[in-house]
Amino acid sequence: MISRVGVGLIGFGTVGSGVVKILLENAGLIRRRVGVPIELVRVADFDVTRDRGVALAPGVLVNDAKQVLSDPNVDIVVELVGGYDFAKRLILDAIAAGKTVVTANKALLALHGEEIFAAASRKGIDLGFEASVGGGIPVIHALKEGLAANSIQSIYGIINGTSNYILSRMTNEGKGFAETLIEAQKAGYAEADPTFDVTGTDSAHKLAILVNLGFGTPVNFKDLYTEGITHITEHDIAYAREFDYTIKLLGIAKLVDGDVEARVHPTMLGAESPLAKIEGVYNAIQLIGDAVGDVVLSGRGAGDLAAGSAVVSDIIAGARNLLKGGAGRVPPASFQPEERRPLRLRPMEEIRSLYYLRFMVIDRPGVLAQIAGELGRYGISISSMLQKGRREGQTVPIVIKTHTARERDVQTALSQINRMSFMSEPTTLMRIEGKDE
Repeated sequence: MISRVGVGLIGFGTVGSGVVKILLENAGLIRRRVGVPIELVRVADFDVTRDRGVALAPGVLVNDAKQVLSDPNVDIVVELVGGYDFAKRLILDAIAAGKTVVTANKALLALHGEEIFAAASRKGIDLGFEASVGGGIPVIHALKEGLAANSIQSIYGIINGTSNYILSRMTNEGKGFAETLIEAQKAGYAEADPTFDVTGTDSAHKLAILVNLGFGTPVNFKDLYTEGITHITEHDIAYAREFDYTIKLLGIAKLVDGDVEARVHPTMLGAESPLAKIEGVYNAIQLIGDAVGDVVLSGRGAGDLAAGSAVVSDIIAGARNLLKGGAGRVPPASFQPEERRPLRLRPMEEIRSLYYLRFMVIDRPGVLAQIAGELGRYGISISSMLQKGRREGQTVPIVIKTHTARERDVQTALSQINRMSFMSEPTTLMRIEGKDE
């Protein structure tokens, strides 16, 4: 008879501190849900002197991760160090030792998930990674269990809080990207080095995990088309509003004729989209299943307690399974390992979408006709257009919204247009999600 479940935590930073706070402050509640106490046996971190705002029992905090892995009283190992090589070794060593593993490391799973999933499956242990996508939003559980009866048709996600905060501020206050980024850094919503967030890399990590679970196919985030928000201007946001759109950085994944279409880029959404209203640091994920239809999950995508909540939920699930002898009941990647199949990842040039195009042109007769003619030559039909003011001989914007077109055709047409003498700068392109008119 198991009388307690021991937890060993490796990494005592922001998320680790949140995990410890929840385990200590909600210990009674957790015991009632699990049936036995969950005991924090070991916490390992290189820095054992910094005050994290939580009090640990003497001897719990150590500076050597091996003391967590080798402790026979540790049943569940929680990896929160981040990064690749060291974290990967920790997780694989914990799996080899037969420990239940919990991690929040989306970058590691996006790059080395297949190896880790396979190791956990062979050993028959639980691998929890709820905190890897969406902070405290239970999207991993939804895909692995809650929506297991559904063939997932598409996934749309605002899955980076920093980018959403920046775009929300730009939309509501009319400021430029650079100014808003500085404000986000001062407010603590953006890192000193925000590259992963604003270039879309963080979102690509998370989308790779969602594709893996949703469609039962291995995918490496490096194969996903990824575009960030650094080129978006306040002018694009203003024009989007005139078309009744909101700009969001989206992770998009769809099943299309047996292929997987997966991409990260700024996207214009109409007011009817539930994601259009998600502002600030909040995340939201829209899942569309063949049986259930639309399911939208939203909440805080980062922070010590939001992410800590997701980590502790995995700890609780692992503890319940250990108590009932049910470890490994749910496959790590949702599908049974032998039933996961590689699906073709549709190249970006083959996707079809609506498009927003902003041309900065020298104002002179015949410019619009030349642009429209070149678009028409590649089968791209104009849905609507904005051209405000005349300043002959000066640079002015022409903004066009297209009907559904193929990416390859749009890019080819733009490569021709961008070489024309009246173009002042390369065309700004943004994809639109919504119904064609």
